[in-house]
Amino acid sequence: MVQEGNPGAFSARTTALLDRAARLCEERGAKLTDLRRDVLGLILETEAPTGAYELLDRLRARRGGGAPPTVYRALDFLVEQGLVHRLERLSAFVGCIDVCEAPHAHHEAVQFLICRGCGRVTEIEDHGLAEALAAAARRVGFTVTGATIEAEGLCANCRS
Repeated sequence: MVQEGNPGAFSARTTALLDRAARLCEERGAKLTDLRRDVLGLILETEAPTGAYELLDRLRARRGGGAPPTVYRALDFLVEQGLVHRLERLSAFVGCIDVCEAPHAHHEAVQFLICRGCGRVTEIEDHGLAEALAAAARRVGFTVTGATIEAEGLCANCRS
């Protein structure tokens, strides 16, 4: 959540992740501009997946301006750098904390569990599932270079 007394500040945890993301980008020859940093921070501060227009509204409140192309360009960059994932089913974005915290993590096949009850999304990386998909693809002469699987259901809290 936002720090008290400074509505433009991110939480200490988010600030640390943003600093790590900036270093990762720099190591890759990319730049986490102030705008990209703000968009990533807004995503990381939100527990639920966030749509582009919700991000735009929050960005306008934070910076006093912004247009859809600006947010979409920032999101494209963040996805390209592996700092956020786009959930196709929800047309929304979630932060990829693992990349921020573990710079050499590989996300060739990630899976998202989307709760229909509360909307929370849990990211998992089940290598067995990824290997099964790759094996099934090989049987038909296809090579998987990346996969994102989105599964819907109910989390443990909503099932109770």
